[in-house]
Amino acid sequence: MGFASLYSFLDASLITKKTAMSTTLSLVSELERIADALSEHSGPAPEVSLPLVAEKIAKSLGVRTDEVAILGVSRRWRHLHFLVPEALKNVGFIPLSSNSALAARTARDNRADIANNFIVARHATVFESVRITGDTTEAIQKIMSAPICADGKVVGVIQVSRKGSDPDTAGPDFLSDDLAKVQALCKPLGKLLLRLIPE
Repeated sequence: MGFASLYSFLDASLITKKTAMSTTLSLVSELERIADALSEHSGPAPEVSLPLVAEKIAKSLGVRTDEVAILGVSRRWRHLHFLVPEALKNVGFIPLSSNSALAARTARDNRADIANNFIVARHATVFESVRITGDTTEAIQKIMSAPICADGKVVGVIQVSRKGSDPDTAGPDFLSDDLAKVQALCKPLGKLLLRLIPE
């Protein structure tokens, strides 16, 4: 590859990164506006479609909608419960004390993480066995997990995964840039969850 080709490749790479980041920033701004409108609204919280929010997050991060999960923290019952995907809402919950659940550890430690070898990590697979879309279920191969905070406390967890029959078919590894995009979404998501979760 000559210098001219290398520079045009690098330029294209930078443009792609800037476009992806501006899409994420645009989504952050949109979520901020929704959260601010909710906080100004008196009375019961108006209906906000978390599945639609998850769909937009998936699109901005280049994953499928069923690869985005948003969980809420129940302080009363000391567990995490799925808000999206909706197919997982009534399947069960994750105790905050769980040692094998990445979501519980994320909430307890208030720390984001990337696991590009998640398939080999010890974890409960009960939620992965639930068919969300299509005829088959796929294992989570790679995952990012980040705490959603509001008012100085963890109110939820967002997880973005890549599913597939093996790591190669699931897609590329998540990078620190990808995790930064997810973390940028956590502040407005925290404001939303604070209004939407009745505890």
